[in-house]
Amino acid sequence: MGLLATIVVGLIAGGVASYLMKAKTGWVVDLILGVVGSVVGGWITSLLLGVDLVSGFNLTSLIVALIGAIVVIFVYRLIKKGR
Repeated sequence: MGLLATIVVGLIAGGVASYLMKAKTGWVVDLILGVVGSVVGGWITSLLLGVDLVSGFNLTSLIVALIGAIVVIFVYRLIKKGR
C-alpha cells in the first residue's frame, strides 16, 4: 500500500505543482516529476525528521509530495535551461 499511495499522491502533487509553477512540460512529464517529487519529499522528511511523512493518502502526504514536486520541477527547469 505504501508504494501505491506514494505513486497516487505523487500524480496528484505533480498536477498541482505543474499548475502552481506554470510548467509547460506536458502532462506526462508533470506526472512523472510529481511521483519523483513525492519520493524526494518523503526522503527529505525522513532525513530531517527521522519519519517518512509520505505514508499514505492524507493531507500531510499531499503537502510533502507537493513541496517535493515543486523542488523537482525547479531543478528540472534549471537543468533544461542549461542545455
